[in-house]
Amino acid sequence: MIAVREAVIVEGRYDKIKLGSIIETPIIETNGFRIFKDKEKQSLIRKIAEKRGILILTDSDSAGFVIRNFLRGVVPEREIKHAYIPQLKGKEKRKSEFSKEGLLGVEGMSEAVIVEAIRKSGAEILGDNKPHTFGEITKADLFELGLSGRENSKQLREKLLKELDMPGYLTTNAMLAAINCVYSLEELKSFINKTIV
Repeated sequence: MIAVREAVIVEGRYDKIKLGSIIETPIIETNGFRIFKDKEKQSLIRKIAEKRGILILTDSDSAGFVIRNFLRGVVPEREIKHAYIPQLKGKEKRKSEFSKEGLLGVEGMSEAVIVEAIRKSGAEILGDNKPHTFGEITKADLFELGLSGRENSKQLREKLLKELDMPGYLTTNAMLAAINCVYSLEELKSFINKTIV
């Protein structure tokens, strides 16, 4: 597993699952073409890009390039890095038929191919001797802060997401990933104490 400073942007759930076992960094889904109309998700991606940069890793088919090009218009170019997978013919194991263009997507690539694409992208790969500046907020922290497992946790989460200008539909896990992209635990605690409580 490699640790990457930038948050990785992928098209969908199966891409996120695949990358979750290969890279250590927050992984954000565009939900395919839904990103075109999802202003809240666009705002979240801009915020993450400004704080730590993003690495776009979409499929190598035409749809993947449309999404990649759209994100170029959402986020300043200096905050984006691009990882490209090769155009390989085939289909993912979970699918019964080939895709429209007959190409493997991110989820169908081997770990070695994905790691090589990330290395070639110029992403900042963190070594074991460098401190990790992300992922410090845990589910236990959310519980301690009253954001999960409590009677009014849902209302508190909704209020927090609104204050942070993040999509209100985020699940607890998705919210945790998004917050870890932008805030440290101390920053989150301070924000909650000043704004939410």
